Amino acid sequence: MSLSIWQILLVGLLFILLFGRGKIPALMTDLAAGIKSFKHGIKEQEEDEHASIATESKTQNAKKSAETTKPISQPK
Repeated sequence: MSLSIWQILLVGLLFILLFGRGKIPALMTDLAAGIKSFKHGIKEQEEDEHASIATESKTQNAKKSAETTKPISQPK
């Protein structure tokens, strides 16, 4: 069962009648702002994860190098 062109036009006409010509651009602007905000939040979260992974690996490398270095012998 597929939609015919008449059904699509009827839905579009009802959409315009319900929301009016002035509200549709405002709705689309709000939708675009929401999508941008969502993408920005995802990007921030990924950056935070990468930063924490980098910090964790630096800490592990520092611990490994501290464990492998030999202590300097004290003069007697």
